[in-house]
Amino acid sequence: MQHTLKKSYTFEGKGLHTGAFAHMTIRPAEEDTGIVFIRSDIGPDARVRPLACNVSSTARCTTVSEGEASVSTIEHLMSAAAGLGIDNMIVEIDAQEVPILDGSAMPYVSAITADGLQEQDAPRKYFEITEPFRYEDAESGATIEILPADSLSVDLTADFNSKVLGVQRFRYDSSIDYAAELAPCRTFCFFHELEFLASKGLIKGGDVENAIVIVEHPVDDATLARMQELFGVGPLEVRQGYLNNLTLHFPDEIVRHKTLDLLGDFALLGAPLKGTIIASKTGHRVNSAVCRILSEKYNK
Repeated sequence: MQHTLKKSYTFEGKGLHTGAFAHMTIRPAEEDTGIVFIRSDIGPDARVRPLACNVSSTARCTTVSEGEASVSTIEHLMSAAAGLGIDNMIVEIDAQEVPILDGSAMPYVSAITADGLQEQDAPRKYFEITEPFRYEDAESGATIEILPADSLSVDLTADFNSKVLGVQRFRYDSSIDYAAELAPCRTFCFFHELEFLASKGLIKGGDVENAIVIVEHPVDDATLARMQELFGVGPLEVRQGYLNNLTLHFPDEIVRHKTLDLLGDFALLGAPLKGTIIASKTGHRVNSAVCRILSEKYNK
């Protein structure tokens, strides 16, 4: 059966990329509503459905748009909804970007699981494929293969050619507790990307409290000082390949977060997928491209 929230929950904080402060409230919704974002700062009719056909940008996050309304960095909230089995939900937000909070899906999951979900009177709808599908991206080397199945499973490999991370692999299926094994895993980037991302107007709200920063190459004190000034944070140091002696939640937290992101992006299909996903080196751009192709093929 379909499920919605038992009550409303409010979250607030800065956006990872815009740095803008946002208030966001997630509310229960009726059967067959799906998930709908409402830009309350624009008006009650400024609604955006998080579907593949509405993806307008995948620049280090997933952005969806309808008309004049856009909402960005939706993937962690969408992943929480997918991981917990939420079919119907209204999301009211007074800014363009979803708050990054601690960089994971855990704030949503902790709040929602404390009360549980409300079962509804309509049967759950699924997105089912009838034949094997494969997508290869020449630019990134990413691949996604999907096989028909009775339930969802994900086998994801993360390979950044990194001496710090190595090659990481994670498998997710219904036997894995999303709340315990995926929700706490935080977003990340590489230290050498920071200046470039900042020059593109991104990560204005990023800091060492909401992202894992991987340091692949030696960094001198002058560079650390420049990054400290750029992001307005306290003293920075590098230990064991991470900025500020970070304690990982899991040794393979990076691939777990990539799995978290993939689940959020595949919610763009509009219904839970029945299929086995085998993915490598994938990201928001490739995930959303695959969802668009599948949606166009099967939603006729």
